Amino acid sequence: MSKKRTSYSSEFKVKLVLEVLKNEKPLAQIASEHNILSKNLQNWKKQFLDNAEIAMEPSKVVKEYKEQIKDLEIKVDKYAKTVGKLTVERDWAVEKLKSLDLSTKRAILRIQAQDSTKEVSPTFSRQHQLLGISRSYNYYTPVINKTKESIKQRILEIAEDEFMAIYGEKKVYRQLLEEGYRVSLNTVSKYRRELGIKAILAVKPISVTVADESHPKYPYVLKDIEIDRANKVWSTDITYIKINGGIVYLAAIIDWYSKAVLSWRISNTMDTDFVMDVLNEALSKYPKPEVFNTDQGSQYTSYIHTQTLKDNGIEISMDGKGRATDNIAIERFWRSAKCERIYLNEYNTINELKQDVKSYIDFYNYYRFHQTLNYKRPMEVYDESRYKRVVCDTSNILNNSGTMLQKAS
Repeated sequence: MSKKRTSYSSEFKVKLVLEVLKNEKPLAQIASEHNILSKNLQNWKKQFLDNAEIAMEPSKVVKEYKEQIKDLEIKVDKYAKTVGKLTVERDWAVEKLKSLDLSTKRAILRIQAQDSTKEVSPTFSRQHQLLGISRSYNYYTPVINKTKESIKQRILEIAEDEFMAIYGEKKVYRQLLEEGYRVSLNTVSKYRRELGIKAILAVKPISVTVADESHPKYPYVLKDIEIDRANKVWSTDITYIKINGGIVYLAAIIDWYSKAVLSWRISNTMDTDFVMDVLNEALSKYPKPEVFNTDQGSQYTSYIHTQTLKDNGIEISMDGKGRATDNIAIERFWRSAKCERIYLNEYNTINELKQDVKSYIDFYNYYRFHQTLNYKRPMEVYDESRYKRVVCDTSNILNNSGTMLQKAS
């Protein structure tokens, strides 16, 4: 039996969307505080932004709703005719419930007993009648399997042990056999699932790269490029950071030649608007690059992101699937930022994290010595390269002008 779907008011949705847009708390924390799914918040945010223009042109909306009302009036008659059919189908569903196995029927009754909306539910006796099950099982006390409980308790102790916490099911199985327990590998695997136990080393890291197969992909072109000056190649990426209350995302753009971080953002949602803010800021503050490298995530393969690069005459490059080393410059920055600052601190709010990241990036760009830059600072190398580029271009212009004057004379 499917669980009744919760309905939320528009006022409630708007309130939460505005809280998300403030960007002061992780998405997971906001969802947890209001007992809803993070996916709902993302969907409501997108719906809110997509329909924001309605507030600026209400007359158009009124006209559209009038047309919809006419359509609904036509549909009402059609829906009324289906009431009889639905009644028949309800009776059919009750018969199907009776055909369920005993354990499933008991699980349904346990869920109903915990339901907070009991005033609209059938009585306890009626529930049993609808499922075709006797009420006598409610007074039955199951016999506890002491051997099973002993094995599960030992499995739990192994999972909590300082050294054996890394054990997977096969090593736990071997450990139990050595201690004299008579158990199979399949039983160990089953008990671990029931207890919700996994080996520490088996935890899968969070992936921030989610591809969209409908979006076009571009080849990786940095392999054959000599990066000999600033603004020849930029790259970008997204990483996640854990704070008290949930997970937030950090995106940044880095210049490959100088290793300077040109722009960055922190957000509680990982969407296209997030990465576009980072890109637009970098393009507004610095000369555009020749090549822009990203991974194959849906945010970077989206039409608005790729078209912005094309409109600026920037060649698009994308990492190969599963090849994080193709974007090594930004990956090394993530490692430095996390090991040198982020992992050493605990953050209670997004604002705390933003202030600390800003402080670190300022230090990284202007004060931190970089070994691969002969112990120069990234922004120092970036500015030197830009200055040489300007001087070189100016010299070429003057030389070309002198040549043209000589030919004219």
